[in-house]
Amino acid sequence: MAPARTIAEVLASLDQIIDWSKRTNNRIGYFASLYRSMTAAIQQSVLNKGFQDAVRMELLDTIFANRYLQAWDCYTHKKACTHSWQKTFGACQGNNLAVIQHLILGINTHINLDLAIAAAEASKGKDIFELHADFEKINDVIASVSQAVQDRLSKVWFPLKSLERIANNREEAVINFSISSARKASWSNAVALSLVQGTTRENYIGIIDDAVVKIADRIINPGFTTNLILQPVRLMESKNVAEIIGMLQ
Repeated sequence: MAPARTIAEVLASLDQIIDWSKRTNNRIGYFASLYRSMTAAIQQSVLNKGFQDAVRMELLDTIFANRYLQAWDCYTHKKACTHSWQKTFGACQGNNLAVIQHLILGINTHINLDLAIAAAEASKGKDIFELHADFEKINDVIASVSQAVQDRLSKVWFPLKSLERIANNREEAVINFSISSARKASWSNAVALSLVQGTTRENYIGIIDDAVVKIADRIINPGFTTNLILQPVRLMESKNVAEIIGMLQ
């Protein structure tokens, strides 16, 4: 898959992944559908002048998205990708996770790893601090869309209402993951990555990657009580990926 150069091209590439997921009945399409909604919301905000620097935001969004698109391309062609995307995509091969877990696994990797790297690449060195306001706004979009999807799923699979909101201000939220906590960690890592180069930078990315995998493990295995809540949700969910994608869209 060729790298996207604009947000419009990102949306087109995500449509390809979603269509592929429907044809192959692959759960990778769950996060791809959520991510498409996020990207469309960001595109609309850019058009509405919702960011301080629209040009920089389009650059950031395409760098951000290309990390996901490249990871998907590598994984599906059995090439190496980051450990956290390997873990996230690998989890889609079984049927032991609820849809919400697949969505949070994707959000975890994309915010904690990809967004930090993309922000550092879009604004190198001290320029990173000029990005902070727009970085917060892009996270607001992610949180809003993610929460709207969780609310929609909770209306269909009512046991999900027992779980806390993804985007709340607590350190711990739904299924051992909080967007509020992730955005703080992502910004700290973006600042650090913007100030280092070469081997030091690659080693730092490796450390982030390993930390994201540990969070992913807690999302996959959230503990006895949460698993108890998720069990009836898993039983209620359709095994037809295209049907679930239709709900998410």
